[in-house]
Amino acid sequence: MTLADGYALLRPFWLLAVPALVLLGALVAARGALGDWRRAIDGPLLSALMRRGAVEAPPEDRRRLPAALAAAGLLALALAGPAVERAGADTFRNLDAVLIGLDVSRSAGPTGEPVEGRVAALQVAEAAGTRQAGLMLYGGDAYLAAPFTADRTALAELLAAVRGDMVPEAGSAPERAIRLAIERFDAAAITHGTLVLVTDGGGVDEAALQAGRDLAAAGHRLDVVYVTPVDRPANAPAPDAGAAGRLADAGGGDVADGRDAGAIGRLMATASADRVGRSAFAVLAYTDIGRYLAGLALLPMLLLFRRRR
Repeated sequence: MTLADGYALLRPFWLLAVPALVLLGALVAARGALGDWRRAIDGPLLSALMRRGAVEAPPEDRRRLPAALAAAGLLALALAGPAVERAGADTFRNLDAVLIGLDVSRSAGPTGEPVEGRVAALQVAEAAGTRQAGLMLYGGDAYLAAPFTADRTALAELLAAVRGDMVPEAGSAPERAIRLAIERFDAAAITHGTLVLVTDGGGVDEAALQAGRDLAAAGHRLDVVYVTPVDRPANAPAPDAGAAGRLADAGGGDVADGRDAGAIGRLMATASADRVGRSAFAVLAYTDIGRYLAGLALLPMLLLFRRRR
């Protein structure tokens, strides 16, 4: 999970321990310093002893709970894997790359100009950051339009020139695009690729869902940016948001609204850090600083070893 530019959490699920520790501390504090003694001693007798000051927890015991919770909280944050991107991480360009698949079929660009799709694809390319990005166009078949490159200017110029008649085969076949993406990731030796289909959900069938599952099984990810063309002929297939969601689920990815640039940015940020963080390549791309937080946990632990009076 990316926190900001150059910062990430490699194992964010450990953050769930923090609210659990807060709840545990509240429960223990509610029981008081006497703990189970409240059940072992007769209530009126205990009240009388407390009024006389005969029952009181040592000051050292009252400090042990906050110290233990602070140490456990710091360890949980350390295990979450706060990390800083290495200065030379861009040299590992074969770890993670983005391939944009733009649907230029008649339903996605009924006037021959897939305007909404082009804008969304450009936002995906910009949100990819330092990762290499490629472009393919698909309708009834899929074709590679641009190989993986870090030149965003050239990619933007190519997207500006995209028209629906560039793919002669009619229809929408996302399965062909996914199969082509698998081939391109393999040919470029991409270990953790992200395929982003910019589509209105057309043409999603069982073959496309199986292709998405095959892509995920190969170690890659399929995200979908859902676009709805403004000018759509009455006889054109209707946009299908449900099909777009099923396709993303099959590929282990998520769906973003093509009209929301922020959603696309969050989609692309999550795709990279989460998957690389779960792989053996995390040590190459990120410097895990969790060990230093674990060292800080020793400070509150020292209070737990203080000798009782």
